[in-house]
Amino acid sequence: MDPVTRSAQAEDMVWLALDDQSAAGGARRATEQLADRLGLPSRRIAEAGLAVTEIATNVHHHGGGGALLLRSVRTHDTATLEIVAIDAGAGMDDVARSRRDGRTTAGTLGIGMGAVDRLADAVEISSEPGRGTVVLARFAADRRAATAPAALLADGITRALGGEPVCGDAYAVRVEEGRTTLMLCDGSGHGPLAAAASREAVRVFQRIADPTPESALRQIHAALSGTRGGAVSVAQLDRAGAVVRFAGVGNVAGAVVGPDGKRSMVSIGGIAGYRTPTVRAFDYPLPPGAVVVLHSDGVRTRWDGAELGRVLESSPLMIAATLLRDAGLRQDDACVVVGRVQR
Repeated sequence: MDPVTRSAQAEDMVWLALDDQSAAGGARRATEQLADRLGLPSRRIAEAGLAVTEIATNVHHHGGGGALLLRSVRTHDTATLEIVAIDAGAGMDDVARSRRDGRTTAGTLGIGMGAVDRLADAVEISSEPGRGTVVLARFAADRRAATAPAALLADGITRALGGEPVCGDAYAVRVEEGRTTLMLCDGSGHGPLAAAASREAVRVFQRIADPTPESALRQIHAALSGTRGGAVSVAQLDRAGAVVRFAGVGNVAGAVVGPDGKRSMVSIGGIAGYRTPTVRAFDYPLPPGAVVVLHSDGVRTRWDGAELGRVLESSPLMIAATLLRDAGLRQDDACVVVGRVQR
């Protein structure tokens, strides 16, 4: 069976701060502009703008401020607008209640999250008292073609170092029958040159015939010889064997996270693209319900898997966004990619 490859590198990606009342208007304009570039019909553009204004205003009022990510997700025949809103505020103790019509607060549009549910093709919310809230929403030109985040076996998120025009980290995903393979590259340094190295790693990974971790790392290393190079990790999740095979070069991290906690995976020192690195793969058990997390050094390594709690049952994008919120470092590019096998 030919692999179904989804480049996890989002297009037209922008992070917006939601730190004051006026930010909601800016978020709406940016959303409508991106929706228009993606070819969404005028009605869908207006609906996306209305929904993101409600989401952004709620983040400001309930979360005390936060951030909004806008990106496009493309396949060979569809384009989808994806919205991720993150805050570290008081959180909610009853998410279901907040999604009912009429549940809003002074200063918002008054449409409530129930209407946002109806406007978007897919909405996912995770919130914990004292830890904040993450909201995901998707808008497609053809609502029948929209894919809910929960339906994906792998997804991720990136955030550039403040002041940089692009993120130097990137990731990609391959999904085949019974296997999900993740690749993450942290380009050396920051900015466009680091991003160029990461994009080259993505390009090679998407095209290689054999995506096993050892083979993928060696081919990526060869391709990065004309770039700054970078730290690279590859993990292949095998449903039949209930195992994940992992190989990493450089300061990148990987872990298996499940109901019983977190088990870190071993990455060997070096820089892909320079002197031939030591490439060695290790096998780790993949218990039922577990996910595999790869992240760059823009996320602190000492995060506790138990803190993810019920979020482990959510979509890979929700898990990645929550980890970025809780453990992401502001003074560095950051990338998180999460995968699971078909349940």
